[in-house]
Amino acid sequence: MSEVTVKQFAEVVGIPVDRLLTQLGNAGISVGGADDTISDDEKMELLAYLRKSHGKLGKQEESGPKKITLKRKTHSELKVPSAQGRTTTTKTVTVEVRKKRTYVKRSDILEEEEKRLQAEAEERARQEAEEAAARKAEEERKAKEEAERQAREEAERKQAEEAAAREAEAQRIVEEQARQQAAEAKPGAAPEADKGKGKKQPKHKRHAEPAADEDRKQSRKYGREELHVSADKSGKRRKKSRQRSVSLSSSDKHGFEKPTAPIVREVGIPESITVAELAQKMSVKAAELIKVLMKMGVMATINEVLDQETAQLIVEEMGHKPKLLSENEIEEELVQTEVEGERVSRAPVVTIMGHVDHGKTSLLDYIRRTKVAAGEAGGITQHIGAYHVDTDKGSISFLDTPGHAAFTAMRARGAQITDIVILVVAADDGVMPQTEEAIQHARAAGVPLVVAVNKIDKPEADPDRVKNELAQHEVIPEDWGGDTQFVNVSAHTGEGVDQLLEAVLLQAEVMELKAVIDCPANGVIIESSLDRGRGPVATVLVRNGILHKGDVILSGSEYGRVRAMFDEKGEQIEEAGPTIPALVLGLSGTPNAGDDVMVVKDERKAREVASFRQDKSRDTRLARQKQARLDEVFNQMSEGEVSDVNLVLKADVQGSLEALRDALTKLSNDEVRVKVVSGGVGGINESDVNLAAASGAIMIGFNVRADAAARRLVEEQGVDLHYYSVIYDAIDEVKKAISGLLSPEIREEIIGLAEVKDVFRSSKFGAIAGSMVVEGVVRRSAPIRVLRDNVVVYEGELESLRRHKDDVSEVRAGTECGIGVKDYNDVKPGDQIEVFERTEVSRTV
Repeated sequence: MSEVTVKQFAEVVGIPVDRLLTQLGNAGISVGGADDTISDDEKMELLAYLRKSHGKLGKQEESGPKKITLKRKTHSELKVPSAQGRTTTTKTVTVEVRKKRTYVKRSDILEEEEKRLQAEAEERARQEAEEAAARKAEEERKAKEEAERQAREEAERKQAEEAAAREAEAQRIVEEQARQQAAEAKPGAAPEADKGKGKKQPKHKRHAEPAADEDRKQSRKYGREELHVSADKSGKRRKKSRQRSVSLSSSDKHGFEKPTAPIVREVGIPESITVAELAQKMSVKAAELIKVLMKMGVMATINEVLDQETAQLIVEEMGHKPKLLSENEIEEELVQTEVEGERVSRAPVVTIMGHVDHGKTSLLDYIRRTKVAAGEAGGITQHIGAYHVDTDKGSISFLDTPGHAAFTAMRARGAQITDIVILVVAADDGVMPQTEEAIQHARAAGVPLVVAVNKIDKPEADPDRVKNELAQHEVIPEDWGGDTQFVNVSAHTGEGVDQLLEAVLLQAEVMELKAVIDCPANGVIIESSLDRGRGPVATVLVRNGILHKGDVILSGSEYGRVRAMFDEKGEQIEEAGPTIPALVLGLSGTPNAGDDVMVVKDERKAREVASFRQDKSRDTRLARQKQARLDEVFNQMSEGEVSDVNLVLKADVQGSLEALRDALTKLSNDEVRVKVVSGGVGGINESDVNLAAASGAIMIGFNVRADAAARRLVEEQGVDLHYYSVIYDAIDEVKKAISGLLSPEIREEIIGLAEVKDVFRSSKFGAIAGSMVVEGVVRRSAPIRVLRDNVVVYEGELESLRRHKDDVSEVRAGTECGIGVKDYNDVKPGDQIEVFERTEVSRTV
C-alpha cells in the first residue's frame, strides 16, 4: 500500500497545504502536519467526503466548461537602427507578446486521481496473485526434487547392500579355498607326493608366492589390472589372473570401470575423408593415426584427404571394423527410388527431332500459333524449349531441341525425359546425318517414333522416298507392316497437322501414361540461365506431383524456395502438375540441364545435400585437374611438344554452354589439344578476362557481351575475344584454326555503342529509341545488335538515324540521337545498341 505525505499530495492535487489539512480534519482524518503520511484508503475517504459536501457545487461545475483558457496580449515598442545610404535612422518596431493560461476543474483532477488509485489497486492484486502462483510452483518443484532425492537414496542404499552381499560372498569363497589348501597340507598327503620321485619337482610354495606377489603388483599397477589390446600379450597374464582370486575392498574401488575387452568400433568411411575426421571416428589422437600412416609409408598431415581404400587399410590396421559408405548415402533420405501413390492418366511429353532446316520449329510454331523461329539467330533453334499445348483431342507437352550435330548431348537429354519422339523429315530432302542420330537416340531411350514428313506442299516433295530411306534404318511404316506411324504434314499450310496430333495422342493412349498426383513433386531441368533482374531461372518439367509456389526444391548442387512460376506465355502461375513446364525463380544457382528436381520438406536438409554435392563435385574436379597435370607431363615426355588451345567460354544459357564445350573439346587431335579452361552463364566480367589472361586462353562469347570494365581490361591485357551468335561459326572457326585451314577471317569490330534513355512511338517508324552514344560512332549503314543485360536479344540493322529532326548518316560519342531499329519494336529503356562492322583479315599461324 503506497503512502505519501500531505505536502506531496497537495502538490499533486494543486491546492495549498493548509487547505488540504483543513479538508482532512473535516473528513475525520487525523494528521499532525504537512510531513505526516496518508494512505490510499484515507485518500478515498477524503474524496468521498468532498463529493458529499460539495454535491451541489459539483453538479453546477459539471454543467459548466471543464477547462477555461485565458489569453492575454501585451504590446511594446523597440527602436532599431537602420542605415539608409550614409545616414543612420531609427526605426520603431511594435512587439506583441501573447500569453495563454488554461484552468482545469478540480473535480477532473480528483476523478483522475481516483482512476489512478483504482488502477494501482488492481495492479497490486495482480502482482500478489502472480507471486502466490510462483510460490506454489516453487513448492511443487521442491516437493518433486525431494521425492527424486529420496528415490535416489533408496536406489543407492540397495546398490550398497548388493555390493556388501557380493563382498561377503567373495570373502566366503576365499575362506573356503584357504580351508581346502590347509586340508591338502596335512601329513597324510606326503606319501602321495613321493610317488613322483624321479620326475621334475615343482618349486616350493615359498618361492612361488613372492613371484606371484610380484606379478600381482605388476599387473595391478596404479591400483588396477593392466589392459592389453594386443592378443599376443594378454594370454599368459590372463591365465595367471584366472589362477588366483582377487578380493578388492571398498577402499580399492574407484569411479572408472575398466573395459573387460578391447573396444572395437565400426568406422564409416566415405569416398574421401581427412586424417582428422578419421581419427575422430576411431576415438584416437591424430598424431597416433599419422604414426600408423608413416609406418605404412604414407606421409600425411592432419588435413590430408585420404581415399576410401587407404582409410580402410588404416582402420583394419588399428583393430577396428571398416564400413564403406556409398557416395550417395547422405541423399538416400531425400531421394525416392519409386514414387508411391495412386496413378492417374497424364499428357504425353513429345520431343521434336530432325535435321537442320527440316521445319521442326516451324511445325511447332503452327501448333502453338506463335512465332519462335523469328527470334532465333538465322532461324536456328539454339536452346531447348518446353511448351504445353491444349488441343481438341487432349493436352501435349512439346520439347523443341536443336537439330545440329553439335547439340547431340542436349538432344539425348530430350529423348531421356520424353514419351514420344516426332521425327521431322523434309519430303524434298530425305534422310540426313542428324536424322540418323535422332533415330539412334530414340532407340537408346526406348521411345516410340512418329514420323512427320514435312514440306509436302513443295513441288519436289517425294514422301515415298522418305519411307524407303527410313526403312533402310529399320523404321517401317504401318502400311508396310511396321509399327511406326507416318503422317504427311506441311508446317506452312497446316495440312496434316491435325492428323499428326491425333497420331501422337493415339500412341500415348496405347502407352497408358500414368503419373502420381498425391506425392512430393519431382521433375527435371529442361534449361537454366542467369537473369540479372530475376537471378537464376530454370525451366522445370514436372513428372509427378504438383509443384506449388513456395515449395523448397533441390536440383543437383542447387536448392531454393520457389518464389514465382511462369508458364511458356510468361504469365504467372501458382502450381504446375505432371508434364507441365514452368519457369521457376528462387534457386541458389543455375543447375545443369537434365538434373533431377525434387520437392523437399526440410530446407536445412536440402541445403546440407546441396553442400555435400558441391564439395563432392569440387573434390572430383580437383582430383581430375591433378591427374590431368600429371598426364600432361608424361605426354610431353613421351610424345614431345603438344600445342594447347585454351578457351574460356561464356554463354547465355546452360544448355548452349554444355553443347559448345563438348563440340569444341572433340576437335582435339594428335598435334593440337583443345582445353576449356572455364565456362559460365551470363555476361563477360573482369574475372573472366583475368582468368583468360592468366591462362593464355581465347575468350568466346556466345550470345553474350562484355561489360565496360571487362572491355577495358581486354584491351589492356590483349586478350583475344570473339563473339558468336550461331554455334556453327564458333565450331568452324576453331576447327579451321587447329587444322591449319586459315582462310581470310571475317572479323567483327565494334565501332559504337549507344544507350537507350527513352522510347518514343512514331506512326512511320514504330518505336524510336532516344539514345546517347557512349562509345565510338553510330553509322546508319552498319549492322547492329540490341543488348539487354549484356545479352543479345536482337540482331539486324537500323531503319532510321536522326539528330533532332534531321536524318544523319552517323552520330559520334557524347551526342544524343533517335534510332529506329528495323523490324523490331521491343526496345526498352536501359538497352544498349551495339554497332559493328565486318572486315576480312588474313590470318597466320
